[in-house]
Amino acid sequence: MAPLSSSNTTINEPPNEIDDAKPSMNAPRPMRVFVGIRIASAIASELTRLARDLEQFPVRLVAMGDVHLTLVPPWNESSILEATEKIGSVAGGFCGFTLGFRHLGYGPNPERTRLLWAECDATSELTALRAALLQACGKTEERAFRPHVTVARLRESGRMIAMRCPIDREISFTQQVDSIELFRSPPSAGVGYQILASLPLGAGPASRNSPTNGFAVQT
Repeated sequence: MAPLSSSNTTINEPPNEIDDAKPSMNAPRPMRVFVGIRIASAIASELTRLARDLEQFPVRLVAMGDVHLTLVPPWNESSILEATEKIGSVAGGFCGFTLGFRHLGYGPNPERTRLLWAECDATSELTALRAALLQACGKTEERAFRPHVTVARLRESGRMIAMRCPIDREISFTQQVDSIELFRSPPSAGVGYQILASLPLGAGPASRNSPTNGFAVQT
């Protein structure tokens, strides 16, 4: 299907999923979406490489192409066009910034070891962008902001896995962030995230460019 266009912003909108058993034949089902930052391929590749020792355990490793940093947690959205316009209006008011990755280890804490994640710098730019996006999307988040990128999900016995395969290391990766993305979560039993729209920072809602994802990796 050809991309939809509105205010010069291109949206990669997937076909509507129609429930033939319901009377509202033309009403699309809400999609499970979230807002985040796509991680540069070189950094995603290095993070997934560092997680390979976990392959022998009951974990779900995140595919390189799915590595991202969540800014607004998932919600059900009926209008991708409206959501994209809201997000784009916020993105246009922020300039690009540098995202720094500082530590790779288990989280969220030793008592609840459920993830292997790369923790990022909670800079003023990133924190302000997240707050503005939450407000625009009508969402609230009570937990303290701990920006991170999930590399693996521990299905069970997280503390045991962490003891048998300790991963606790400082890292020094940086990525230039010039866009934010609206992602679609996979349907039930599906895999892989889909980018529905990519909105440039600091260029205003009327401008649409591909994300640059500049980066520097230092191991």
